[in-house]
Amino acid sequence: MAEVLSPRALLEKLVGFPTVSRDTNLPLIDWVQDYLSSHGIDAQRHVKPDDPQKAALFAHVGPDAGGGVILSGHTDVVPVDGQDWHFEPFAVTEQDGRLYGRGTTDMKGFDALAIWALVEAKRRGVTRPLQIALSYDEEIGCTGAPPLIEAMQVLPRASDVIVGEPTMMKAVTGHKGGVNYWVHVHGFEVHSSLLHTGVSAIMWAAKMIDWANQLNADLQAGDPVGMAGLFDPPYTNVHVGMIHGGTAHNISAKDCEFGLGYRVVPGETLDQWRRLTEEKCASLSAEMQQVRPDTGFELIEKFELPPFAPEEDNTAEALVRALTGDNSENFVSYGTEASHFQQAGYKAVVCGPGSINVAHQPDEYITLAQFQAGQAFMEHLLERLA
Repeated sequence: MAEVLSPRALLEKLVGFPTVSRDTNLPLIDWVQDYLSSHGIDAQRHVKPDDPQKAALFAHVGPDAGGGVILSGHTDVVPVDGQDWHFEPFAVTEQDGRLYGRGTTDMKGFDALAIWALVEAKRRGVTRPLQIALSYDEEIGCTGAPPLIEAMQVLPRASDVIVGEPTMMKAVTGHKGGVNYWVHVHGFEVHSSLLHTGVSAIMWAAKMIDWANQLNADLQAGDPVGMAGLFDPPYTNVHVGMIHGGTAHNISAKDCEFGLGYRVVPGETLDQWRRLTEEKCASLSAEMQQVRPDTGFELIEKFELPPFAPEEDNTAEALVRALTGDNSENFVSYGTEASHFQQAGYKAVVCGPGSINVAHQPDEYITLAQFQAGQAFMEHLLERLA
């Protein structure tokens, strides 16, 4: 008879796989698929089309019928490079009521509970189906969710999705979306004493970044419109987090590159921010080309994430509230895969153990109390499905 692992043992196993987004997640996927198979669960995988070293996993337990519940989690984690860890990041260490390790809260804690619940659903039997969806590349823009959702259509179509990001077991029914660019500014090198004859990519990039600063100031000064008032901050914002360029102090920079991204409130479209960005880049490029024709801005879109909007008659929300007793209204400014499920026609809610405040941090942890609350939630879910 196959060994049944506890949620804690499953968490230790998952954290032990260093599934940083830049690296493969196949050892974890292989192990989970084998573990589920040992319990008579036929898990299927979707391999990333342009990178066979990454895969998603999905499975179905219960009657061969629609209307089930999906437990949605991601398998990738953020890097630990440069962080001052006091514990081994890719192992679970218990201390003072906390379980330390990369991914314990974001979000292998939920993944472990979801795997445990799926096996229990198979063992105990359910009259309403339970499915699991484990994705890749969530941490670099939720880009693995759309192909996973498409691949899952071979299963009986579920109706409700619980995305287990860390919310302290509160129901989150809305979050911001986003569109992110890598901006490449092409300049023209000259000696810095003849700066007026060249085009400094860095100095023109600074104009774009200053425009972003002014845009944020204008948005912050305005009154919240529509659903924006539900969020903190109550407006769309734009951020530059990385930049590099230039060759030497006395040469006008030939190249400058930086990342630029928007956090977009529900009720606004990603396209309106795309247009605004494209228009500003075109305007700056035109000015640069008056000096040197072969200069200008190049916009490379890296990913998009639709906003996740609250909706009436959300059966996934109603289910989670019934299981937790939580009736608070919660909206967050970070993004999750819930919006992709919503775009695909599912009812979705975000709810999972742990706090987002310790996600991505050195010495990331989930408290024992939160992990136990997550297990109690799964127990209640299994009772409901039975």
